[in-house]
Amino acid sequence: MSEREQASSLSQDENQIMAERRQKLKSIREKRVAFPNDFKRSHFAKDLQEKHAGKDKEALEAEKIEVAVAGRMMLKRVMGKASFATLQDGSGRIQAYIANDGVGVEAHAEFKHFDLGDIIAIRGVLFKTKTGELTVQASEVRLLSKNIRPLPEKFHGMTDQEQKYRQRYADLIMSEESRTTFIKRSQIVQKIRDVMVSEGYLEVETPMMHPIPGGATAKPFVTHHNALDMPLYLRIAPELYLKRLVVGGLERVFEINRNFRNEGMSTRHNPEFTMIEFYEAYSDYQRMMEMTENIIRRCAETVCGSTTISYNGKEVELGKPFDRFTIVGAIKHYNPQYTDEQLADAAWVASEIKRLGGKLPPAPGLGSLQLALFEECAEGLLWNPTFIIDYPVEVSPLARGSDADPSITERFELFIVGREHANGYSELNDPEDQAARFMSQVAQKDAGDDEAMHYDADYIRAMEYGLPPTGGCGIGIDRLVMLLTDAPSIRDVILFPQMRPE
Repeated sequence: MSEREQASSLSQDENQIMAERRQKLKSIREKRVAFPNDFKRSHFAKDLQEKHAGKDKEALEAEKIEVAVAGRMMLKRVMGKASFATLQDGSGRIQAYIANDGVGVEAHAEFKHFDLGDIIAIRGVLFKTKTGELTVQASEVRLLSKNIRPLPEKFHGMTDQEQKYRQRYADLIMSEESRTTFIKRSQIVQKIRDVMVSEGYLEVETPMMHPIPGGATAKPFVTHHNALDMPLYLRIAPELYLKRLVVGGLERVFEINRNFRNEGMSTRHNPEFTMIEFYEAYSDYQRMMEMTENIIRRCAETVCGSTTISYNGKEVELGKPFDRFTIVGAIKHYNPQYTDEQLADAAWVASEIKRLGGKLPPAPGLGSLQLALFEECAEGLLWNPTFIIDYPVEVSPLARGSDADPSITERFELFIVGREHANGYSELNDPEDQAARFMSQVAQKDAGDDEAMHYDADYIRAMEYGLPPTGGCGIGIDRLVMLLTDAPSIRDVILFPQMRPE
């Protein structure tokens, strides 16, 4: 049988099952409320397992622990006068025993027509079966929500990766691994908040729609506000608004929220993604690197129990001080055949980028060429955490220039397992320098660079009130979750990733 014939057969089988279940639902509607909402749950499966699974049969019988549990029926065994069902709630699973002498012959007979995937409620007393499994001996069994669409095949679950992304609800029902990933994601976000608050930072919210896109070099999504009759842009970064708050005297601020970039999609890129950005007055990029290390270590300890983790079968050490290289230093470390003279020759660097199959950068200058070469021949080799520091001015329009070398900035990017995870710098706080850099970005945009920045006159006005020396950083939360859950694709850690229409 061909794949198309198999798919057609499965579709016919599913349609037949759904028709039968709709008929069951119709029958239920004729007798009573089909989707009742009067059952009150008293316990969760996980709590019961943790508290009582270690007790022996006699101890449980003596305690007579009454419980009321509810969840999705994932397994069902019918054996004449008695049946077993496994319920799955948001915390875990627990078994139920349904028998004529417990719930009555009529209720048990009705239960026998329940389907896998039904949401059911069980009221009863805990006991241990002969095999030692903690079980609820039912005195009441009720159908709370009828399953119409059959669950994926129970032994293999959802094997189509694209289907998992499109139907995350079904993936979460069937896959404990997926549920664990998103529980860990929540724990990571909470730990980041805990770290920031412990450091005296204030959580804030800034606009998601901007009249001028800014804070990063990226192509924005464009929309239109009808009442104001003006274009608006989904934000590509919150940076310029957060620094306005530092001007206003909120000296330590952070925001965890979405950014939107109208760019390509890949295993590491989604058009909407989650970041934390944080800014601290009277600070610099050295302090931001310390904060970044602390955040990542604390998150690893929380969800992995260790700062030594495994990603794609290979160890990653997060507990030691992170390595540091300049762009040229990293290129030479991984490509010792390159000489200082070659790397200082813009024409040679450009030819080497072409030889490696890379694209020349839109921004002119030796620094941007060296960065492009780094991306081709070194970035993917940075497995353990490594800060790349001292980025060129022409690719760092918001970063403070170095007092020692005006061609570079006090900026870093953090790479782990060959991927960028964070970007930070000492913030440029000279309004005249910032205005000049904005004008340079405008020139690049006029020359065809869609990702170059706009000129933001209000941000310059804010800076003219005085922005104190400030350090700032952004960490990609999706990529951090990928790292700490050993996920190969960003879609595995976003509940509802963007997909083409079916």
